[in-house]
Amino acid sequence: MTESHFNFSEDKPLRWGVIGCGSVAEKKSVPAYQKTSGFEVHTVMRRDTEKAEDYAKRHHVAHWTTDAKTVIENPDVDAVYIATPPDTHKLYALQVAAAGKPCCIEKPMAPCYQDSLEIHHAFETKGIPLFVAYYRRSLPRFLQIKQWLDEKLIGKVRHIHWQKTQPPNKMDLSGEYNWRTDKVVAPGGYFDDLASHGLDLFTFLLGDIQKVHGVATNQQGLYSAYDAISGSWLHSNGITGEGVWNFGTQNRVDKVEILGSDGTITFAVLDDAPVELKNADGHQVLEIPHPEHVQQHHVENIKNHFLSNGNHPSSGKSALHTSWVMDKILGAI
Repeated sequence: MTESHFNFSEDKPLRWGVIGCGSVAEKKSVPAYQKTSGFEVHTVMRRDTEKAEDYAKRHHVAHWTTDAKTVIENPDVDAVYIATPPDTHKLYALQVAAAGKPCCIEKPMAPCYQDSLEIHHAFETKGIPLFVAYYRRSLPRFLQIKQWLDEKLIGKVRHIHWQKTQPPNKMDLSGEYNWRTDKVVAPGGYFDDLASHGLDLFTFLLGDIQKVHGVATNQQGLYSAYDAISGSWLHSNGITGEGVWNFGTQNRVDKVEILGSDGTITFAVLDDAPVELKNADGHQVLEIPHPEHVQQHHVENIKNHFLSNGNHPSSGKSALHTSWVMDKILGAI
């Protein structure tokens, strides 16, 4: 079903309600909504009263609450941004869909493919816009890579490889609770939080994936989620791919190589690193900084979508595909 008409113009601000005011909402996302012309952050929600009120005061948001239902059902809230840990995404998203309001959900869309499918179906059947915060699809750094690929500057793409490894952090070693490594919230541990960005980006750059295999285990025994994952896949256009994500190694590495018939492209998904192009014409290295609020272009593309100035690159449909790829690598489906 196609999206129903959504009435929006810059003459009347689109009022957003935010569910969840944790670390991602401090700088990465919510300020981007506030700085986008035609958008207004009307209400923020957090279950902790003091933290909700403090966030609203510091970010100059007029209204705050500890009840998500108050945000979702508020007639003065036009759209909802869900910025909670993944295990509550489905709960809140289905309520937003029932209320008939557009929604943006933090990534990953949900802890598993089945929950992501339910979310996607709820919005799709009603024709309500659904976005997922895979904001790398909108960042100039990665759009430069896509341009190089579209211009065939490395010829025909043959293979993509990603190594994302790092040592355990202080929280891991201490045994302190961390939802990112709780298998109930994030079965893949840091894989869910970090690898999801890269796998989603790879389908944006190279097309959908049709075959996936993987292995996942817990090597360190520091927490309940997986900490060592490897995977291989085949894009629909014949490009092969592989990745290794290990969170118990000595060194931190974030390196992607795209191998083509006539050159290579090298970059990092998560670290601040240049993008590099090597081909017969030489070696090009570009430093392309991210905006102050890293979701700025992602949010502006939501606005452009509402104004019919192009479809948003990160939809519920594209995020659903990423959920499928992740669950296949983890052996969950």
